[in-house]
Amino acid sequence: MSRLLNVQMNSWPIAGTFTISRGSKTTADVVTCSITEGNWCGNGECVPYRRYGESVEGVLAEIEAVRGRIESGLDRDALLREMKPGAARNAIDCALWDLEAKRSGVPVSRRLGLPDPIALTTAFTISLGEPDVMAAQAAAESHRALLKVKVGTADDESRIRAVRAAAPTSRIILDANEGWTEDNLVRHLQISAEAGISLVEQPLPSGKDQRLAMIDRPIIVCADESVHQTADLAALRDRYDAINIKLDKTGGLTEALRMKAEGERLGFQIMIGCMVGTSLAMAPAVLLAQTAAFVDLDGPLLLARDREQGLRYADSNVFPPLPELWG
Repeated sequence: MSRLLNVQMNSWPIAGTFTISRGSKTTADVVTCSITEGNWCGNGECVPYRRYGESVEGVLAEIEAVRGRIESGLDRDALLREMKPGAARNAIDCALWDLEAKRSGVPVSRRLGLPDPIALTTAFTISLGEPDVMAAQAAAESHRALLKVKVGTADDESRIRAVRAAAPTSRIILDANEGWTEDNLVRHLQISAEAGISLVEQPLPSGKDQRLAMIDRPIIVCADESVHQTADLAALRDRYDAINIKLDKTGGLTEALRMKAEGERLGFQIMIGCMVGTSLAMAPAVLLAQTAAFVDLDGPLLLARDREQGLRYADSNVFPPLPELWG
């Protein structure tokens, strides 16, 4: 049966401004991939990320370059060989998973032999800002079980202490987005430990993180920008305790499942994260995150509006997707 590929860019307004150490944005620009086969249509979404040299235009071009192969019946295993890891492959891979589920009538979780997915506790992100502003945001969200706090400045001590004071009972993840240095690393990790922080993501720049192997790490340190695919894992064992798996980095659920299994085998704690996107981007990640130690899938909560049939969020819980959305 022949296939038809449709790909388009969509822009979703962010509620306010999303700020990390590398800058701010007010919209989430995503690429949606739909693959139709007879009466069935599978959908996937990706978020091109400038930090990784991606753009909407570039991702659209990558997908168009394999249009003929996809419409001729390219499967997910072949896709791993045809395309490099990244956002473009993610949109196609997730669309193929969704198409297989709809065509067979069997949910993705059952196709993988997994238990039916359940609701998960997800982090909620506090954007980078001045300490008093971040404290006010944290206080407003202090009822949540898990907060993810953006840091990454030369002096984050006041931010860490202000947020902890404003949300005394929440578990807190810090995400430095490569913003710390060898000079302030030890001090910031010590302050984080004193504040009862649960985990710090990517404190040093990717490729310049060797210092992490030379110090005592008082809390869990998680690789994000330093890890993209399964092949990256072995070289990170001396400097990281956890890995953040994102579908837009791995290039889809197929590679992410392999990476999660290998990460667990190597002794890493697993975090499942996301870019700022809609529920369609989060849906396959909810399945991936079922046994993860840390879950950060709050993308739709940061948007002014979401897709129809979007994921249900209640307090700190994100619920599995409806079949109408994905999988």
